[in-house]
Amino acid sequence: MKRMLLLAGWCAALPALAQSLPVQTPITEIQPAPASIGADVPVTYFGTAPSTVQKELIGPYQLLKAGTIDQEAGTITLPLYKGQLASGETVWYILTDTNDEKNADALGLNFSAKLVYADVGRGVRKASQQLVNGRTTVVFESGKVDFSPVHSVTPGAAPDYFPPTAVQPGAVGDANYSPLAKIGGYIYNAPIVAFNVDEKTLDAFCSGNADHSVVHDKVVSICPRNNVVTLALTTGFSFGRPVLYLSTEANNALPAALEGATLAPGLTDVQVGGDDGAFSAVERLFAVINGPTNVEPNVVNPGRQGFNSALKGEGGPLNVLGGIPTVATDYSPLWDLNVGQWTQHAIDSHYRARLRDEFQTLGYVRSGWLTGPGGKAFGSSGLIVNCPIVFRFL
Repeated sequence: MKRMLLLAGWCAALPALAQSLPVQTPITEIQPAPASIGADVPVTYFGTAPSTVQKELIGPYQLLKAGTIDQEAGTITLPLYKGQLASGETVWYILTDTNDEKNADALGLNFSAKLVYADVGRGVRKASQQLVNGRTTVVFESGKVDFSPVHSVTPGAAPDYFPPTAVQPGAVGDANYSPLAKIGGYIYNAPIVAFNVDEKTLDAFCSGNADHSVVHDKVVSICPRNNVVTLALTTGFSFGRPVLYLSTEANNALPAALEGATLAPGLTDVQVGGDDGAFSAVERLFAVINGPTNVEPNVVNPGRQGFNSALKGEGGPLNVLGGIPTVATDYSPLWDLNVGQWTQHAIDSHYRARLRDEFQTLGYVRSGWLTGPGGKAFGSSGLIVNCPIVFRFL
Protein backbone atom coordinates (compact mmCIF):
# COMPACT_ATOMS: atom_id res chain seq x y z
CA MET A 1 0.00 0.00 0.00
CA LYS A 2 1.34 3.41 -0.87
CA ARG A 3 -1.52 5.22 0.81
CA MET A 4 -0.35 8.49 2.32
CA LEU A 5 -2.69 10.86 4.10
CA LEU A 6 -2.77 14.03 2.02
CA LEU A 7 -3.31 17.61 2.98
CA ALA A 8 -6.30 19.17 1.29
CA GLY A 9 -4.44 20.79 -1.56
CA TRP A 10 -0.66 21.17 -1.40
CA CYS A 11 0.48 18.14 0.58
CA ALA A 12 1.97 18.79 3.98
CA ALA A 13 5.18 17.06 4.96
CA LEU A 14 6.69 16.92 8.41
CA PRO A 15 10.23 18.31 8.29
CA ALA A 16 11.76 15.34 10.09
CA LEU A 17 10.54 12.87 7.48
CA ALA A 18 12.12 12.03 4.17
CA GLN A 19 8.65 11.37 2.76
CA SER A 20 5.52 13.43 3.18
CA LEU A 21 3.08 12.49 5.91
CA PRO A 22 0.38 15.10 5.40
CA VAL A 23 -2.97 15.38 7.16
CA GLN A 24 -6.29 16.50 5.69
CA THR A 25 -6.99 20.13 6.53
CA PRO A 26 -9.88 20.47 9.01
CA ILE A 27 -12.86 21.96 7.17
CA THR A 28 -13.67 23.96 10.32
CA GLU A 29 -10.60 26.11 9.63
CA ILE A 30 -12.47 28.00 6.92
CA GLN A 31 -16.11 27.06 7.57
CA PRO A 32 -18.19 30.15 8.52
CA ALA A 33 -19.44 30.46 12.10
CA PRO A 34 -23.18 30.25 12.90
CA ALA A 35 -25.13 33.49 12.50
CA SER A 36 -26.49 33.08 16.04
CA ILE A 37 -23.16 34.04 17.63
CA GLY A 38 -23.69 37.36 19.43
CA ALA A 39 -27.44 37.28 18.76
CA ASP A 40 -30.29 36.93 21.29
CA VAL A 41 -31.86 33.93 19.53
CA PRO A 42 -30.59 30.43 18.70
CA VAL A 43 -29.53 29.47 15.17
CA THR A 44 -32.81 27.54 14.73
CA TYR A 45 -34.65 30.88 14.68
CA PHE A 46 -32.76 32.03 11.60
CA GLY A 47 -34.27 31.53 8.16
CA THR A 48 -32.70 29.66 5.26
CA ALA A 49 -29.63 31.05 3.57
CA PRO A 50 -30.29 33.50 0.71
CA SER A 51 -28.49 31.08 -1.63
CA THR A 52 -31.44 28.67 -1.31
CA VAL A 53 -33.58 31.33 -2.99
CA GLN A 54 -31.04 32.57 -5.53
CA LYS A 55 -27.71 30.80 -6.01
CA GLU A 56 -25.79 34.03 -6.61
CA LEU A 57 -26.69 35.33 -3.13
CA ILE A 58 -24.70 34.66 0.03
CA GLY A 59 -24.83 31.21 1.56
CA PRO A 60 -23.73 27.60 0.98
CA TYR A 61 -24.11 26.21 -2.52
CA GLN A 62 -23.05 22.92 -4.10
CA LEU A 63 -21.64 23.52 -7.56
CA LEU A 64 -20.67 19.98 -8.60
CA LYS A 65 -24.11 18.46 -8.08
CA ALA A 66 -23.25 15.06 -9.54
CA GLY A 67 -21.89 13.92 -6.19
CA THR A 68 -22.70 13.74 -2.49
CA ILE A 69 -20.53 15.86 -0.19
CA ASP A 70 -19.45 14.94 3.33
CA GLN A 71 -18.38 18.30 4.75
CA GLU A 72 -17.04 16.85 7.98
CA ALA A 73 -14.82 14.34 6.17
CA GLY A 74 -14.01 16.75 3.33
CA THR A 75 -14.96 14.29 0.59
CA ILE A 76 -17.27 13.92 -2.40
CA THR A 77 -18.75 10.68 -3.72
CA LEU A 78 -19.14 10.76 -7.52
CA PRO A 79 -20.39 8.38 -10.21
CA LEU A 80 -17.63 6.04 -11.39
CA TYR A 81 -17.48 5.46 -15.15
CA LYS A 82 -15.91 2.52 -16.94
CA GLY A 83 -14.31 3.16 -20.32
CA GLN A 84 -11.58 1.69 -22.44
CA LEU A 85 -8.40 2.74 -24.15
CA ALA A 86 -8.13 2.03 -27.88
CA SER A 87 -5.32 -0.39 -27.04
CA GLY A 88 -7.70 -2.38 -24.85
CA GLU A 89 -6.94 -1.34 -21.26
CA THR A 90 -9.82 -0.57 -18.88
CA VAL A 91 -10.20 3.10 -17.90
CA TRP A 92 -12.03 4.11 -14.71
CA TYR A 93 -12.87 7.81 -14.73
CA ILE A 94 -15.09 10.55 -13.32
CA LEU A 95 -16.82 13.53 -14.95
CA THR A 96 -16.63 17.00 -13.39
CA ASP A 97 -16.90 19.70 -16.07
CA THR A 98 -17.99 20.20 -19.69
CA ASN A 99 -18.52 22.93 -22.27
CA ASP A 100 -21.92 21.37 -23.08
CA GLU A 101 -24.13 23.65 -20.98
CA LYS A 102 -27.33 21.61 -21.26
CA ASN A 103 -25.61 18.34 -20.42
CA ALA A 104 -23.83 20.05 -17.53
CA ASP A 105 -27.24 20.88 -16.10
CA ALA A 106 -28.57 17.40 -16.79
CA LEU A 107 -25.63 15.55 -15.23
CA GLY A 108 -24.89 17.97 -12.38
CA LEU A 109 -21.50 18.96 -13.81
CA ASN A 110 -19.78 22.34 -13.84
CA PHE A 111 -20.21 24.33 -17.04
CA SER A 112 -17.04 25.87 -18.45
CA ALA A 113 -17.26 27.54 -21.86
CA LYS A 114 -13.49 28.14 -21.80
CA LEU A 115 -12.67 24.45 -22.16
CA VAL A 116 -13.16 24.71 -25.93
CA TYR A 117 -9.88 26.64 -26.12
CA ALA A 118 -7.93 23.83 -24.45
CA ASP A 119 -8.27 21.75 -27.64
CA VAL A 120 -4.71 22.47 -28.82
CA GLY A 121 -1.97 19.87 -29.27
CA ARG A 122 -2.26 17.27 -26.51
CA GLY A 123 -4.56 19.43 -24.38
CA VAL A 124 -7.66 17.38 -25.24
CA ARG A 125 -7.71 13.67 -26.05
CA LYS A 126 -10.01 12.25 -28.69
CA ALA A 127 -12.67 9.75 -27.60
CA SER A 128 -15.75 8.16 -29.11
CA GLN A 129 -18.66 5.95 -28.17
CA GLN A 130 -18.29 2.40 -29.45
CA LEU A 131 -19.93 -0.96 -28.92
CA VAL A 132 -17.63 -3.07 -26.73
CA ASN A 133 -18.92 -6.53 -25.79
CA GLY A 134 -22.43 -5.40 -26.61
CA ARG A 135 -22.31 -2.24 -24.44
CA THR A 136 -21.89 1.35 -25.50
CA THR A 137 -18.52 2.40 -24.10
CA VAL A 138 -16.41 5.54 -24.28
CA VAL A 139 -13.13 4.59 -25.96
CA PHE A 140 -10.19 6.97 -25.52
CA GLU A 141 -7.65 7.06 -28.34
CA SER A 142 -4.68 7.63 -26.03
CA GLY A 143 -3.55 8.48 -22.52
CA LYS A 144 -2.25 5.91 -20.06
CA VAL A 145 -1.68 6.50 -16.33
CA ASP A 146 0.73 4.62 -14.06
CA PHE A 147 -0.49 4.69 -10.45
CA SER A 148 2.36 2.57 -9.06
CA PRO A 149 4.92 5.28 -8.12
CA VAL A 150 5.21 5.97 -4.40
CA HIS A 151 4.12 9.54 -3.69
CA SER A 152 6.64 11.56 -1.69
CA VAL A 153 7.51 15.15 -0.83
CA THR A 154 10.73 16.12 0.99
CA PRO A 155 10.45 19.62 2.52
CA GLY A 156 13.26 22.13 2.46
CA ALA A 157 15.05 23.15 5.65
CA ALA A 158 13.20 25.31 8.18
CA PRO A 159 12.03 28.01 8.03
CA ASP A 160 11.91 27.86 4.23
CA TYR A 161 10.19 24.52 3.71
CA PHE A 162 9.32 25.52 0.15
CA PRO A 163 10.55 24.56 -2.36
CA PRO A 164 10.81 20.88 -1.45
CA THR A 165 14.18 19.28 -2.06
CA ALA A 166 12.59 16.27 -3.78
CA VAL A 167 9.14 15.31 -5.07
CA GLN A 168 7.55 12.24 -6.63
CA PRO A 169 3.96 12.31 -7.91
CA GLY A 170 1.99 9.22 -6.93
CA ALA A 171 0.60 8.85 -10.45
CA VAL A 172 2.24 9.61 -13.79
CA GLY A 173 0.48 9.89 -17.13
CA ASP A 174 2.20 9.15 -20.41
CA ALA A 175 3.18 11.91 -22.83
CA ASN A 176 -0.36 12.11 -24.27
CA TYR A 177 -2.34 12.05 -21.03
CA SER A 178 -4.70 14.92 -20.31
CA PRO A 179 -7.85 14.65 -18.19
CA LEU A 180 -9.77 16.47 -20.95
CA ALA A 181 -11.48 14.43 -23.66
CA LYS A 182 -13.68 15.34 -26.62
CA ILE A 183 -16.73 13.07 -26.57
CA GLY A 184 -19.66 13.59 -28.94
CA GLY A 185 -18.26 16.92 -30.11
CA TYR A 186 -18.04 18.39 -26.58
CA ILE A 187 -15.12 18.58 -24.17
CA TYR A 188 -15.39 16.84 -20.81
CA ASN A 189 -13.10 16.94 -17.81
CA ALA A 190 -12.71 13.18 -17.28
CA PRO A 191 -9.86 12.48 -14.84
CA ILE A 192 -8.71 8.86 -14.68
CA VAL A 193 -8.89 7.43 -11.14
CA ALA A 194 -7.78 3.85 -11.96
CA PHE A 195 -6.25 2.24 -15.04
CA ASN A 196 -5.94 -1.29 -16.39
CA VAL A 197 -7.35 -2.93 -13.26
CA ASP A 198 -10.39 -5.19 -12.96
CA GLU A 199 -13.60 -4.68 -10.99
CA LYS A 200 -12.86 -7.43 -8.48
CA THR A 201 -9.61 -5.77 -7.44
CA LEU A 202 -11.26 -2.37 -6.98
CA ASP A 203 -14.32 -3.78 -5.17
CA ALA A 204 -11.98 -4.70 -2.31
CA PHE A 205 -11.83 -0.96 -1.55
CA CYS A 206 -15.59 -0.32 -1.33
CA SER A 207 -15.24 0.33 2.41
CA GLY A 208 -12.05 2.36 2.16
CA ASN A 209 -8.34 1.61 2.62
CA ALA A 210 -7.79 2.10 -1.10
CA ASP A 211 -4.48 0.87 -2.48
CA HIS A 212 -2.89 3.93 -4.07
CA SER A 213 -0.56 1.83 -6.13
CA VAL A 214 -3.60 1.09 -8.33
CA VAL A 215 -5.84 4.15 -7.81
CA HIS A 216 -5.54 7.94 -7.67
CA ASP A 217 -4.06 9.34 -4.44
CA LYS A 218 -7.26 11.33 -3.76
CA VAL A 219 -9.38 8.16 -3.73
CA VAL A 220 -10.73 7.36 -0.27
CA SER A 221 -12.87 4.45 -1.47
CA ILE A 222 -13.82 3.05 -4.86
CA CYS A 223 -16.63 0.62 -5.61
CA PRO A 224 -17.33 -0.50 -9.20
CA ARG A 225 -20.19 -2.76 -8.09
CA ASN A 226 -21.99 0.37 -6.84
CA ASN A 227 -20.57 2.62 -9.59
CA VAL A 228 -19.18 5.19 -7.13
CA VAL A 229 -15.86 6.61 -5.98
CA THR A 230 -15.18 8.86 -2.96
CA LEU A 231 -12.39 11.45 -3.23
CA ALA A 232 -10.72 13.87 -0.82
CA LEU A 233 -11.33 17.58 -1.37
CA THR A 234 -9.19 20.71 -1.02
CA THR A 235 -10.05 23.85 0.96
CA GLY A 236 -9.47 27.37 -0.34
CA PHE A 237 -11.09 30.72 -1.12
CA SER A 238 -12.70 32.45 -4.08
CA PHE A 239 -13.52 36.15 -3.81
CA GLY A 240 -13.59 35.91 -0.03
CA ARG A 241 -15.82 32.82 0.01
CA PRO A 242 -14.50 29.58 1.52
CA VAL A 243 -14.70 26.76 -1.03
CA LEU A 244 -13.98 23.08 -1.57
CA TYR A 245 -12.43 21.84 -4.79
CA LEU A 246 -10.99 18.61 -6.19
CA SER A 247 -7.35 18.44 -7.30
CA THR A 248 -6.76 15.68 -9.85
CA GLU A 249 -3.93 16.59 -12.28
CA ALA A 250 -1.05 18.98 -12.89
CA ASN A 251 1.25 19.52 -15.87
CA ASN A 252 4.47 19.42 -13.81
CA ALA A 253 5.89 17.04 -11.20
CA LEU A 254 6.17 19.73 -8.49
CA PRO A 255 2.49 20.73 -8.26
CA ALA A 256 1.42 17.15 -9.03
CA ALA A 257 3.32 15.87 -6.00
CA LEU A 258 2.27 18.75 -3.76
CA GLU A 259 -1.37 18.33 -4.77
CA GLY A 260 -1.39 14.55 -4.51
CA ALA A 261 -2.41 14.62 -8.16
CA THR A 262 -1.52 12.86 -11.41
CA LEU A 263 1.23 14.24 -13.62
CA ALA A 264 -0.53 15.01 -16.92
CA PRO A 265 2.02 16.10 -19.57
CA GLY A 266 -0.71 16.75 -22.15
CA LEU A 267 -1.86 19.81 -20.22
CA THR A 268 1.48 21.48 -21.01
CA ASP A 269 0.12 22.32 -24.48
CA VAL A 270 -2.63 24.50 -22.98
CA GLN A 271 -1.60 28.16 -23.11
CA VAL A 272 -1.25 30.05 -19.82
CA GLY A 273 -0.95 33.73 -18.99
CA GLY A 274 -4.08 34.84 -20.83
CA ASP A 275 -6.47 34.58 -17.86
CA ASP A 276 -9.75 36.16 -19.04
CA GLY A 277 -8.54 37.24 -22.46
CA ALA A 278 -10.05 35.96 -25.69
CA PHE A 279 -9.47 32.25 -26.40
CA SER A 280 -8.02 31.54 -22.95
CA ALA A 281 -8.77 28.09 -21.51
CA VAL A 282 -7.53 28.89 -18.01
CA GLU A 283 -8.46 30.84 -14.91
CA ARG A 284 -5.95 31.99 -12.29
CA LEU A 285 -5.18 30.37 -8.95
CA PHE A 286 -3.16 32.39 -6.45
CA ALA A 287 -0.78 30.68 -4.04
CA VAL A 288 1.64 32.22 -1.57
CA ILE A 289 4.97 30.79 -0.46
CA ASN A 290 5.64 32.51 2.88
CA GLY A 291 2.27 33.36 4.39
CA PRO A 292 1.70 33.47 8.17
CA THR A 293 2.47 30.25 10.07
CA ASN A 294 1.61 28.97 13.54
CA VAL A 295 3.54 30.71 16.30
CA GLU A 296 2.64 28.54 19.29
CA PRO A 297 2.77 24.72 19.27
CA ASN A 298 -0.65 23.09 18.90
CA VAL A 299 -2.33 26.48 18.42
CA VAL A 300 -3.71 27.21 14.94
CA ASN A 301 -2.97 30.71 13.72
CA PRO A 302 -6.33 31.87 12.26
CA GLY A 303 -4.42 33.76 9.58
CA ARG A 304 -2.04 30.98 8.56
CA GLN A 305 -1.58 30.28 4.85
CA GLY A 306 0.93 29.22 2.25
CA PHE A 307 3.35 26.54 1.11
CA ASN A 308 5.70 26.93 4.10
CA SER A 309 2.77 26.44 6.46
CA ALA A 310 1.54 23.40 4.52
CA LEU A 311 4.96 21.76 4.27
CA LYS A 312 5.51 22.46 7.96
CA GLY A 313 2.51 20.22 8.63
CA GLU A 314 0.01 22.88 9.72
CA GLY A 315 -2.70 22.19 7.14
CA GLY A 316 -3.48 23.01 3.54
CA PRO A 317 -2.04 26.13 1.89
CA LEU A 318 -5.51 27.71 1.47
CA ASN A 319 -5.01 28.87 -2.10
CA VAL A 320 -7.13 31.59 -3.68
CA LEU A 321 -9.14 30.73 -6.79
CA GLY A 322 -10.35 33.23 -9.35
CA GLY A 323 -13.82 33.02 -10.87
CA ILE A 324 -16.14 30.16 -9.99
CA PRO A 325 -19.73 29.59 -11.22
CA THR A 326 -22.40 31.73 -9.47
CA VAL A 327 -19.70 34.34 -8.71
CA ALA A 328 -18.17 34.93 -12.15
CA THR A 329 -18.56 33.92 -15.79
CA ASP A 330 -14.94 32.97 -16.47
CA TYR A 331 -14.67 29.64 -14.63
CA SER A 332 -12.35 26.94 -15.85
CA PRO A 333 -11.17 23.84 -13.95
CA LEU A 334 -7.72 24.50 -15.46
CA TRP A 335 -5.99 26.86 -13.07
CA ASP A 336 -2.95 28.90 -14.12
CA LEU A 337 -0.82 28.92 -10.97
CA ASN A 338 0.33 32.41 -9.95
CA VAL A 339 2.75 32.16 -7.02
CA GLY A 340 3.38 35.10 -4.71
CA GLN A 341 5.97 35.81 -2.04
CA TRP A 342 5.69 38.43 0.69
CA THR A 343 8.60 40.86 0.67
CA GLN A 344 10.79 41.16 3.74
CA HIS A 345 9.61 44.77 4.09
CA ALA A 346 5.98 43.59 4.20
CA ILE A 347 6.87 41.00 6.87
CA ASP A 348 8.87 43.49 8.96
CA SER A 349 5.99 45.99 8.69
CA HIS A 350 3.47 43.33 9.86
CA TYR A 351 1.47 43.68 6.64
CA ARG A 352 1.48 39.96 5.94
CA ALA A 353 -2.02 38.48 6.27
CA ARG A 354 -4.25 35.73 4.93
CA LEU A 355 -5.26 36.36 1.30
CA ARG A 356 -8.87 35.57 0.42
CA ASP A 357 -9.63 36.93 -3.03
CA GLU A 358 -8.06 37.68 -6.39
CA PHE A 359 -8.25 41.46 -6.35
CA GLN A 360 -6.99 41.71 -2.76
CA THR A 361 -3.98 39.67 -3.88
CA LEU A 362 -3.40 41.78 -6.98
CA GLY A 363 -3.68 44.92 -4.86
CA TYR A 364 -0.80 43.75 -2.68
CA VAL A 365 1.19 43.02 -5.85
CA ARG A 366 0.55 46.49 -7.23
CA SER A 367 1.59 48.04 -3.90
CA GLY A 368 4.83 46.06 -3.93
CA TRP A 369 4.15 43.92 -0.87
CA LEU A 370 3.91 40.71 -2.92
CA THR A 371 6.25 39.65 -5.71
CA GLY A 372 6.89 36.50 -7.65
CA PRO A 373 9.22 33.86 -6.12
CA GLY A 374 12.61 35.28 -5.17
CA GLY A 375 11.53 38.84 -5.94
CA LYS A 376 10.79 38.15 -9.59
CA ALA A 377 7.86 39.73 -11.43
CA PHE A 378 4.47 38.38 -10.35
CA GLY A 379 2.53 36.37 -12.92
CA SER A 380 2.00 32.95 -14.43
CA SER A 381 4.36 30.21 -13.29
CA GLY A 382 3.57 28.19 -16.41
CA LEU A 383 2.06 25.51 -14.18
CA ILE A 384 -1.51 24.22 -14.59
CA VAL A 385 -3.50 22.34 -11.98
CA ASN A 386 -6.81 20.66 -12.80
CA CYS A 387 -9.07 21.54 -9.87
CA PRO A 388 -12.83 21.33 -10.50
CA ILE A 389 -14.83 23.45 -8.06
CA VAL A 390 -17.18 21.45 -5.82
CA PHE A 391 -18.78 23.58 -3.10
CA ARG A 392 -18.85 27.10 -1.71
CA PHE A 393 -19.62 27.79 1.94
CA LEU A 394 -20.87 31.36 1.44
